[in-house]
Amino acid sequence: MFGRSADLPLAKDATSRFLPWLIAVMVFLAAVAIAGALATEVVVAGWHRDISGTITVQIMPASGLAEVSRDGTDKRVETALRILETTPGVTSARALDRDKTAALLEPWLGSREVFEDLPIPRLIDVSLAPDRNINLDALSRRLSESVPGASLDDHQLWLGKLVRFAYGLEMLAGTVIGLTTLALTSTVIYATRTGLAVHFSVIQLLHLIGAQNEYVARQFAASSTWLGLKGGLIGMTLAVPAILGIGGLSTRIEGGLVPDVTLQFHHWLILALLPVAAAMLARYTAKFTVHRTLAKML
Repeated sequence: MFGRSADLPLAKDATSRFLPWLIAVMVFLAAVAIAGALATEVVVAGWHRDISGTITVQIMPASGLAEVSRDGTDKRVETALRILETTPGVTSARALDRDKTAALLEPWLGSREVFEDLPIPRLIDVSLAPDRNINLDALSRRLSESVPGASLDDHQLWLGKLVRFAYGLEMLAGTVIGLTTLALTSTVIYATRTGLAVHFSVIQLLHLIGAQNEYVARQFAASSTWLGLKGGLIGMTLAVPAILGIGGLSTRIEGGLVPDVTLQFHHWLILALLPVAAAMLARYTAKFTVHRTLAKML
């Protein structure tokens, strides 16, 4: 596959110097796009797993001074908990205390002293049985009728927007991969035609002594395979630090806005196959181009 014949000195062509770098850029872009799509899929799956079978009930604080509001809010939480615990299909209902709520708000509002005396809504984390179909609309109406300021969130609106965002990124990644594939193919076609024009006199001589088009095509295919693999390896060498760097930057964002972005082993295996895919694409593109061009030239 990688053997080179002395009949056509393709390794000395100008295309042998710039083609690997062009392929490296294309493989780099494709690798980053694929990694982004795979990482987004992992994040969406993790979020879906975390919130699947759970709902959140928010209790707005009662009116009045700080102490009165706090007592009134606690009573509302107790009422909501009794309703939830007696609802078939609810496995558990746990109210987050003020300290945990403050910890959730601290990245957004700053130090806890800033909102120590502010009326803060209370949250109730509710787990649902996976084999029970609960009428969430009826449960929401029951809560709002019994507890002033109570609202239920099943996370579906938020998750739906997230899934659409993930699909958008996957479509963008697919577009990038398609464009890089088209660009790589066009580049190999141009380089192969250039090589045929440069070595046309040698190719004519080879035909005169009995060489077939397949013989010439194999030499161009072997050269393109090597250049494609070389460029693919360079591109992946550049892409891996970039992907790891982006993942590292996500861990530095405070407030839980972005989860840790990590790729699994089979994801890295997919990325590792990109240089081989680039080499095979270059190989068969060059071979097809040689056959088609020589059929018109000779």
